[in-house]
Amino acid sequence: MKKYWGLLPFIIPGVILYTIFFAIPLVSSLALSFTDWNGISPDYNFVGLSNYVEMITDDPIFHQTFGNNLKYMFFVVIFQTLFALIFAMFLAKNSKLNVFYRALFFFPTVIASVSVAFIWIFVYDPSIGSLNTILKLFGLDFLKQSWLGDKNIAIYSLAITQVWMHTGQVMIIFIAGLQSIPKSLYEVARIEGASRWQTFRNVTWPLLAPAATIVVAYTTLQSFKAFDLILAMTDGGPSYATEILSLFIYHEAFRNFKFGYAAASAVIFLIIVSLITIIQFRILNANKVTYN
Repeated sequence: MKKYWGLLPFIIPGVILYTIFFAIPLVSSLALSFTDWNGISPDYNFVGLSNYVEMITDDPIFHQTFGNNLKYMFFVVIFQTLFALIFAMFLAKNSKLNVFYRALFFFPTVIASVSVAFIWIFVYDPSIGSLNTILKLFGLDFLKQSWLGDKNIAIYSLAITQVWMHTGQVMIIFIAGLQSIPKSLYEVARIEGASRWQTFRNVTWPLLAPAATIVVAYTTLQSFKAFDLILAMTDGGPSYATEILSLFIYHEAFRNFKFGYAAASAVIFLIIVSLITIIQFRILNANKVTYN
């Protein structure tokens, strides 16, 4: 054990930062979730589990928010992962043209979320927006929509923006995974007469599963933590149709001054994200490579 004492100076700063910026706020939030603190008054009352009970059994806005978040998550995870994988398959080889396209697809990721929000607000504008203008140009007027004003489609419009912004980012993870697969395996598959689909199903996908796990888990967290993009584009409207959990917590704390209630929703938020991530890891089973 003595030989490890020399590592303490390197570990202690990390432990201190983790304690200050994660452990203490987490414990504080958990404690606040059992109170009715309004964020201003020095006085507050202990209310036990009433915040949790009210939220789960008697808060239609929270129920709608949770449903919105699931819709948003599934749309983003499915389409962002799918598009990223397709682009990665085409751009895996290190040619100059492919490097250019990688940079082009990655570029939206480095733009500030608020800037992206204003770009897409213009795209979705029902009067002068480029999307409806293009539809009209091609004689598809019947498809014109109030993309952010219709409560039935607004959440999907936001999800499309999220996919556009981050597909290039997760594409890089897939490219790294594809480039790590030994070329000799493809040689064997070709010699055995495997089709492209058989090669993908039995060689590429099993060895790409760890990268896919990272992509799906990261994209899930991304979709639950989406905040500034939605705040800038719709602020949860219309009629809470685009309100997601992170925005719900913000509104409860800083608009309704229900910090205790917001803390309880933050705890539930943490539990939900943790459970979904665990389920995803078990389904994808990244550490087990099988061949059919």
